[in-house]
Amino acid sequence: MRRRLLISYLSITCFVLVALALPLGLSYRQGQERQLTGRVQDDAFALALRVDVPLAQGDMTTLQRVVRELAKSTGDSVVVVGGDGHVLATAGADEPPVGSVSRTADLASAEHGHPVTGHRSISGGDALAVSVPVLSSRGTIGALRMSSSLAVVDHAVTRNWLILGGLAGVIALIVLLVSTLLARSFTRPIADLDAGAARLGDGDLAVRVAVPSDPPELRRLAQSFNTTAARLESLLSSQRAFIADASHQLRTPLAALRLRLENVEADGPDHRPEDLDGALAEVRRLTALVESLLVLTRAEDAPAPSVSVSLAPLVEARLDAWRAVAAERGVHLEASVHHAGVRSDPGRLDQVLDNLLSNALDVAPRGTAVEVSARSLGACVELEVRDRGPGMTPEQRARAFDRFWRSSTSRRTDGGFGLGLPIVRRLVLADGGDVRLEDAPGGGLAVVVSLPATRAVALRASA
Repeated sequence: MRRRLLISYLSITCFVLVALALPLGLSYRQGQERQLTGRVQDDAFALALRVDVPLAQGDMTTLQRVVRELAKSTGDSVVVVGGDGHVLATAGADEPPVGSVSRTADLASAEHGHPVTGHRSISGGDALAVSVPVLSSRGTIGALRMSSSLAVVDHAVTRNWLILGGLAGVIALIVLLVSTLLARSFTRPIADLDAGAARLGDGDLAVRVAVPSDPPELRRLAQSFNTTAARLESLLSSQRAFIADASHQLRTPLAALRLRLENVEADGPDHRPEDLDGALAEVRRLTALVESLLVLTRAEDAPAPSVSVSLAPLVEARLDAWRAVAAERGVHLEASVHHAGVRSDPGRLDQVLDNLLSNALDVAPRGTAVEVSARSLGACVELEVRDRGPGMTPEQRARAFDRFWRSSTSRRTDGGFGLGLPIVRRLVLADGGDVRLEDAPGGGLAVVVSLPATRAVALRASA
């Protein structure tokens, strides 16, 4: 990727440099040629004005002297011909000798009064030639041609191309350095992500990548990678802890079951009934534990809620189911739930209420009440289950949602597993809600479940 970026940057730079340098070079050459043409034309017309008198008087000595002086001062070559085409004076190289006849087209046109500017070949290369008429009071009496080598223009143009090429090279080098830095700034985060993904694939769940400040797309990608890695680390750590805790919890009833079955086997037909009853009790306990683990697993994989659930009939149905247990323990069940609806799954809320009511009845003293209430708070509805038990300390509330953790204040002797509140939390989170533990007014514990309200309830609350 870095190579492609560098090639892209350099290609664009070279295209821009060529697009700028080519017109500049051509324009510079044209300017130099125009400048040379203007100078030679001015010198040619000026010389024509100076030689008209000597040419009209036939003063060849003065004519030759004037021509040589001008040629020496300008470095150009000059030839002057009379009206009959005979060469009368010359100066510089590559000109016909005096006395010869020159019938070139440019001089012939100048003899007829028409100046001519063009190129001619000389021994040193091409030259710019300007032919002009020599005029007197009698009309055109001759013509002269002044030639200037184009080597000066070629040298200046070559020097200009070298300067442009040097500047282009310097600019390309600067662009290469800047492009390399930019390409590294773009590709370094990608390389870090690639290395991080490789380490993550090799099992290093603690790997994190640096989050670049720019560009935004790479910043979001790095943040997503770190979030994913942290989520995977958390999930796998939770899975390991879950397996360790589940193994520990299963070990005790399995050991007790094995011991009781060994006693039954050793006693044969004369086994004690309490050994068989104990074995069956351990089987029931194992069954309950496995079912709780399955519920917790399903809660972690539960999909988002898609239906509207009315709380009042659901709460009343669950209270009816638990009234017999509550009456056996001398506890009253009370409800204060009005027309409140939430986005949830009926089966999940049944399990949530069953676990909360079971926990509340487990700690509620005889003669007290377990209260279930609900209130609408804008976009959410809070369902609260309150008991009058011993409550929990802040340290206990902090651990209450840990799997297999059980409070020392519980009075249950039927083998609770400490999975009730973890199951509640997973089910509530699956519904897009939250759950918290608070001190109940007057003593006890209040479990507050917050669930997203249905649209109608949310609109009434905001009205």
